[in-house]
Amino acid sequence: MNLKDLVYSVYERRLWRKLAGKPRPEHVGVMCDGNRRWAREMGYVDPNDGHRVGARRVLDVLRWCDQAGIGHVTLYLLATDNLRRPATELEPLLKIIEDLVTELAAEGNPWRLRMVGALDLLPSSTATALKAAEERTVDRTGGVQVNAAIGYGGRQEITDAVRSLLQEHARAGRTIEELVEILDVEHIAEHLYTRGQPDPDLVIRTSGEQRLSGFLLWQSAHSEFYFCDVNWPDFRHVDFLRALRSYASRQRRFGT
Repeated sequence: MNLKDLVYSVYERRLWRKLAGKPRPEHVGVMCDGNRRWAREMGYVDPNDGHRVGARRVLDVLRWCDQAGIGHVTLYLLATDNLRRPATELEPLLKIIEDLVTELAAEGNPWRLRMVGALDLLPSSTATALKAAEERTVDRTGGVQVNAAIGYGGRQEITDAVRSLLQEHARAGRTIEELVEILDVEHIAEHLYTRGQPDPDLVIRTSGEQRLSGFLLWQSAHSEFYFCDVNWPDFRHVDFLRALRSYASRQRRFGT
């Protein structure tokens, strides 16, 4: 072990010890940003080389979450806006995501997967592969529950939730006027992609960008945010531990 690795190891253990007994997030949202930028900075011509390396980082982060006792993770892997990218970039990216999700669902891994997004906007072959991966993990309970946000947009999610709510009440024979009389926040929350799960306590975004980009717009109303300057493929365990340390140091008031 060289000096740099030794210093890193010591610092990593120190961060972990400082988290002992401190509050941990139950649900972490992760915006896996900066793959293309990383590829450019590393001299790659194909931006999907960054996505391939970034996909490997996802497995690391899920293991770190298991180690930290985090129950839910939502990974922002593909936004609805990303679907406008040129086919020469989008098609390989979809294949990388399919391969990643299939690997997460492989036998021996502990994670239960849930696809959150408008899968109908994706190519049918991609949607089929993602749904199959989700089905293979439906009985898993041993690791973090993973929401894979693919073809995801916060506005699209809220639109879909309202549409689902209206359809439910129409099937029950209720009028719009009757719905208006009883409509509250929980009615919409019950139709979100993440229904039945706690809202994210902590949202991490890599690449140095400091915006939501449509990620969990409804659910993140009271989330804590941690913006990390490194690009996603370079996101290290110490960066993850720093995010947890930052979360633990905050006094959460939820508007009160």
